[in-house]
Amino acid sequence: MSEPVSGPRDASVTTPRHAVVVGAGLAGLLAAAALRDHAEVTVVERDALPEGPEPRKGLPQARHAHLLWSGGVRAMEELLPGVTEAWLAAGARRLPLPTGLVSMSAQGWLRRWPEMEFMIACSRDLLESVVRARLLAGPGVTVLDRTEILGLEGDASRVTGARVRPAGGEERVLTADLVVDAAGRGSRGTAWLDALGVAPAPMEEVDSGLVYASRIFRAPPGTEEFPVVNVQPDASQPVPGRSATLVPIEGGRWLVTLSGTRGGQPTGADAEFEEFARGVRHPVVGELISRAEPLTDIVVTRSTINRRRFFEKVSDWPDGFVAIGDSVATYNPIYGHGMSVAAQSALVLRARVASHGLMAPGLARRTQKAVAGPVTLAWELATGVDIRYPEAIGKRPNAVRKLFGRYVDRLVRTALGRPLVCKAYLGVVTLSEPVAALVRPQIVLSVLRGPLRTPPAEPPLTDHERETVLDASPR
Repeated sequence: MSEPVSGPRDASVTTPRHAVVVGAGLAGLLAAAALRDHAEVTVVERDALPEGPEPRKGLPQARHAHLLWSGGVRAMEELLPGVTEAWLAAGARRLPLPTGLVSMSAQGWLRRWPEMEFMIACSRDLLESVVRARLLAGPGVTVLDRTEILGLEGDASRVTGARVRPAGGEERVLTADLVVDAAGRGSRGTAWLDALGVAPAPMEEVDSGLVYASRIFRAPPGTEEFPVVNVQPDASQPVPGRSATLVPIEGGRWLVTLSGTRGGQPTGADAEFEEFARGVRHPVVGELISRAEPLTDIVVTRSTINRRRFFEKVSDWPDGFVAIGDSVATYNPIYGHGMSVAAQSALVLRARVASHGLMAPGLARRTQKAVAGPVTLAWELATGVDIRYPEAIGKRPNAVRKLFGRYVDRLVRTALGRPLVCKAYLGVVTLSEPVAALVRPQIVLSVLRGPLRTPPAEPPLTDHERETVLDASPR
């Protein structure tokens, strides 16, 4: 049976409007926030949702390091005003960039210039739980957890709802003016559209063979203001790309994530974790965790393929259906772009609905094309590097992309010694600026001139940071 709905109405119509969002992860919650002023929103989630910042079954990647860049924070703040303060009140930290970052890029150590951008550092569980609590504290959104989506209602020209089945219950139909697929990596959206007769979207994959291994440690005393520490791989070298990242999270803990591409992948063996961290391009993360107490087992993940579905290229895209977040594209998590892209895509959705109305013909197609904007930037940043690693699988860059890649390599090297270039680089990396920011005349001129200063020879930790950890007695 169809479930009746009531709630917000378009000013030009007299019937209630209803939207269904598939998935109560971060992308789904933000999509609901984007739509709640224009429709009554039902979020359908197959998992049982926790009350607070706790793990859930459908988000195994939550146990790895997550970086929420300033471009994503600003988008989330627009969708849910006050969410940043709520994160900080719950134990997250706002880290200025590059001040709060000790990072070895492919070209060397980044200087800790005064703040240019920022990030939020905490666990993924805390990030999501605060967003969920803030969203559900207001009106207009209902969450049906432990409920499975079985398929879409409608036809190839318009989606009219979704068939769902609660745990232990009977199948029913949720009628909807708009269905948003925010189900993530496990989305079955393409199969649902295929069942309605919608033409398949082109798909592209770039697989570097990356494997993640993560563990949480108790941070040593006195490290409450410790920076993020990160050693990145160098894709220009004919060796597997291996990295180590230490993120301070709530509760006086360090979340440490190691990664490696084919031929250099980490394992789940306790004895090998610190050894791997010491064996990347600089041993600083391994040295830091040698002074810290492990609190969890090692968690290993292999689902790291960059995969993009070009829904915006489907000429007869159906009305009433939009995909966002990982349902559109997934990226190598090392770049930390997934959450920010989801937030910016939700902002795109809100803007299109506000401009045209939920039932406007062609709204879904226009929205899907606009979502491709933030997706494309993150996609180019991730795949442009990943395809360069040994044994990477995927489409090789053409001459133009190779030339731009060489320019970016020189730009990053220049950014280590020129704050103007560093600011432009961080603006793009944090998804705060378009990629065009890298080719503005003053930036190009600075890149041609090269860095003003050589990068630091060693990790730019402060004396206090070194004394607190590296000069302390090992455990």
